[in-house]
Amino acid sequence: MTTGNEAAAHLDLETGDSSAGVDGGGWGSDPDFSDPFDIANTKNASHESLKRWRQAALVLNASRRFRYTLDLKKDEEQEKRRRMIRAHAQVIRAALLFKLAGQRAIVLGTTVAPPSPNGDYEIGLEQLASMNRDHNITALQQYGGVKGLAEMIKTDVETGIYGDENELARRKSAFGSNTYPVKKGRSFLRFLWEAWQDLTLIILIIAAVASLALGIKTEGLEEGWYDGGSITFAVLLVIFVTATSDYRQSLQFQNLNEEKRNIKLEVIRGGRRDKVSIYEIVVGDVIPLKIGDQVPADGILISGHSLAIDESSMTGESKIVHKDHKSPFLMSGCKVADGAGTMMVTGVGINTEWGLLMASISEDTGEETPLQVRLNGVATFIGIVGLTVALFVLIILLIRFFTGTSKNPDGSVQFVHGETSVSEIVDGVIHIITAAVTIVVVAVPEGLPLAVTLTLAYSMKKMMADKALVRRLSACETMGSATTICSDKTGTLTLNQMTVVEAYVGKQKMDPPEDGAQLHATISSLLDEGLAQNTSGSVFLSKEGAMEVSGSPTEKAVLQWGVKLGMKFDVVKSESIVLHVSPFNSTKKRGGVAVRGKTGSQVHIHWKGAAEIILASCSQYVDVNGSLQSIEEEKELLKDAINDMASKSLRCVAIAYRTCEIDTVPTDEEQLSQWTLPDEDLVLLAIVGIKDPCRPGVQDAVKLCQHAGVKVRMVTGDNIQTAKAIALECGILAPDADTSEPYVIEGKTFREMTEKEREQIASKISVMARSSPTDKLLLVQTLRKQGEVVAVTGDGTNDAPALHEADIGLSMGIQGTEVAKESSDIIILDDNFASVVKVVRWGRSVYANIQKFIQFQLTVNVAALTINVVAAVSSGDVPLNTVQLLWVNLIMDTLGALALATEPPTDHLMDRTPVGRREPLVTNIMWRNLIIQAVYQISVLLVLNFSGIKILNLTNAGEEHANMVKNTVIFNTFVLCQIFNEVNARKPEELNVFTGVTKNPLFTGIVGSTFILQIIIINFLGKFTSTVRLDFQLWVVCLAISIVSWPLAIAGKFIPVPKTPLAKVFIRPYQSCIAARNGSNST
Repeated sequence: MTTGNEAAAHLDLETGDSSAGVDGGGWGSDPDFSDPFDIANTKNASHESLKRWRQAALVLNASRRFRYTLDLKKDEEQEKRRRMIRAHAQVIRAALLFKLAGQRAIVLGTTVAPPSPNGDYEIGLEQLASMNRDHNITALQQYGGVKGLAEMIKTDVETGIYGDENELARRKSAFGSNTYPVKKGRSFLRFLWEAWQDLTLIILIIAAVASLALGIKTEGLEEGWYDGGSITFAVLLVIFVTATSDYRQSLQFQNLNEEKRNIKLEVIRGGRRDKVSIYEIVVGDVIPLKIGDQVPADGILISGHSLAIDESSMTGESKIVHKDHKSPFLMSGCKVADGAGTMMVTGVGINTEWGLLMASISEDTGEETPLQVRLNGVATFIGIVGLTVALFVLIILLIRFFTGTSKNPDGSVQFVHGETSVSEIVDGVIHIITAAVTIVVVAVPEGLPLAVTLTLAYSMKKMMADKALVRRLSACETMGSATTICSDKTGTLTLNQMTVVEAYVGKQKMDPPEDGAQLHATISSLLDEGLAQNTSGSVFLSKEGAMEVSGSPTEKAVLQWGVKLGMKFDVVKSESIVLHVSPFNSTKKRGGVAVRGKTGSQVHIHWKGAAEIILASCSQYVDVNGSLQSIEEEKELLKDAINDMASKSLRCVAIAYRTCEIDTVPTDEEQLSQWTLPDEDLVLLAIVGIKDPCRPGVQDAVKLCQHAGVKVRMVTGDNIQTAKAIALECGILAPDADTSEPYVIEGKTFREMTEKEREQIASKISVMARSSPTDKLLLVQTLRKQGEVVAVTGDGTNDAPALHEADIGLSMGIQGTEVAKESSDIIILDDNFASVVKVVRWGRSVYANIQKFIQFQLTVNVAALTINVVAAVSSGDVPLNTVQLLWVNLIMDTLGALALATEPPTDHLMDRTPVGRREPLVTNIMWRNLIIQAVYQISVLLVLNFSGIKILNLTNAGEEHANMVKNTVIFNTFVLCQIFNEVNARKPEELNVFTGVTKNPLFTGIVGSTFILQIIIINFLGKFTSTVRLDFQLWVVCLAISIVSWPLAIAGKFIPVPKTPLAKVFIRPYQSCIAARNGSNST
């Protein structure tokens, strides 16, 4: 049940204008005020804005508070180091080229030292590394070129190495492994040191040491060490628990970073294509490369077609370098920008420039997240209040002490002028200072921004089980604000298990589609050649001897169809020579190849791609008798066939060819590489319909998104009919939905509109068909301009700009290229849309868990501060002493964060609209809950403080004992109230706070252990905490007072809350303070 004003609780004010909203970051109406903590999106935030909020934050322990934020200084140093290593490599290469040029001018040809054997291999590690590093083409030629070098390192350029365990071990021993030393994470001792850096804890330790010395001097060792010793122990406990919690988080981040680096890629071993980890690559491996791949090690190009490499990660220059036999060297860490090829690995790990670069810079886990920045703002605000209160208490207690109005527990006056000894005065002043400093410890919530990191670390770990690998922390929480998801179709909404279910050869429909006997020999021969040569896939025998097909799902489907028709893949490939390849890409929607038969002089140019695009380029078709016929009269029939297949959710692919005389083909290799394959006057061979079924559960996932206020849009390269059919099947389009423009639109139409027209229709679009990556980027930019928080899925290299531009980029773990993954924020490991919806739930859970923790912490803050201030002003003493408050701080800061920040997501989260990124962190519902609890706790505890002796019937006991019992009851009741209120904080808006409590063993474990520890403290550690044992009746009283917080919380939820966020009222003095701090920083 949700009560109060839900509109206020879930108002989305994300418009890109910080003055438009009233919230935790962009509150307020002061036009001259610029809140440094208002960073709506840290994904591409400037260093300047990140510096600004750090300078504005009130921090008593910088090493702890900023541990998981980006270290700006280190980031700049690492960038300098990267530049230095790149420059160093370029200088060496330039010097070598200059030297070689000089040598060539003097002597024709330069000689290279002959290769020296290395165990089983004919060339040494140093010679290979030197050739790679210097891109020494002369050395490569002297070793006999690629084939000669392959013989030296005992590999085959076609089938690769055999790849058994013994061979891999020998190669790793001779040439090294594809790993590099990673800087170790911080040790537990380092975390202890950082936790100890807190200024308030240092002051408390100094005060404890002074108290210890005075106590032993005045009361002797046996009794005098308790006061100082107990404070020291309490401080050390806080440090140890904090360090342990932070160390565990750090280990989680290390494991996730390891997972991110562990790329899986395809290698050819023993003639088969296997998927292996990048760490398992060895020298001699043969690796196929395609658009979007990362070059996994240093190597030499064996063969390639239009292969272009983006070397900016190594050279720092965003220049695409074309690779061929004149420039065959490939550098590890670079990306394939275009084309395809095969490489032979010649250098791995630390023997590559990339390995040196990665070993020299540590991967920084620090990163801003918008919530973290806003919580630093909240912590600063609370800290200013806490410091003011602590200073006020310190002054009041010192005045009362020196005016003789402060009394000891036995009723005697603490300070009498001329009678009280110096050591007693010092001891009294130390007690007052420790009380004031402890208020600061409780009031300045250093753990508040870290609660975000805690809940994000927990969420990231759990999201791995839900098939989502988080690359950027901020994406986790931003996903909770997502208002729209632009999803790919293939593999995300569908299973990516493609099979050819319909086929037309010429204008004749084949039934069944895989019956090769229906085909004329001419058609069969041309189809076999087109399928076998115009593909990035492969057909091979598995270890078990079965026929296996590799490649993208579409390639696999078409190749499997060819095999069923009787195509002998290896035989067909061996009968012709590939002259030039025009690789398929998502912009052209087709790919082509020029081949020449080994015997004939005729060249065939084969094309394969989107059916309607290929059909538009055809002027003829081959009929069932193998004769050429004009296509003009049959085009409408074939278009109807394509539409018919598309309406059944089939992906339509056409296969066509044309002949080309040999004398029109460029003979020079450079001209050939620039040759644009003719794509007009094609002869249609076949059109196939490929079925890719919808994923089970995707309809429910889409429905859940729509219920949660998140609009799902399909952006696909398929034709408009196929897109419509799949959208209806998935529930993106309702059965009675309008499927005209702009609801269902083609990418080209959207692209050709003016910016204003795009803005008018973008929000209406549900399906975008035949879209290119540019169209996807335009849609993302337009939606973001309109204030939408956009999540985008993508798998191709060309999707990288859209993934980078989106608020949350989601790449596909199976089909996604390395370029797409690196541009994304989250990798969906199973390519499933249902996993995207789980990420939305986790994003909302992060936000909800932080709010629970804030509500709990603020209640403790308000209650503890008010009780101590009122008691200090009125009686000159504080009922909650230093050790007791440190125990409360431990419950509240570290244990409270652990308990509440690790609550698993519930279905209730998807009943809300998306969380506005500038929505108040402390909503009116939370204010209502915490005010009710704080007022109750303050009232009860102050009544006990002033009238407790009478109420608890302690008038007959001695004054000192009665005061001790009363203060113990106050302390015990206060702690029990926090334990019961921790349960309330689980469900700020629901009546039943116990639902799902058993599903979080960490929560029940922390609450249970806190309760048991409280019993132990009261019964056995009285000397340390200045408490006495309570009898059974007083325990019942404490529990009875504390348990009232449960029914009180239920009753409070029926109180309506106002629409205007209360944060607006409280923020003005904070704005003035921050503005003043900014002014002083700038001068």
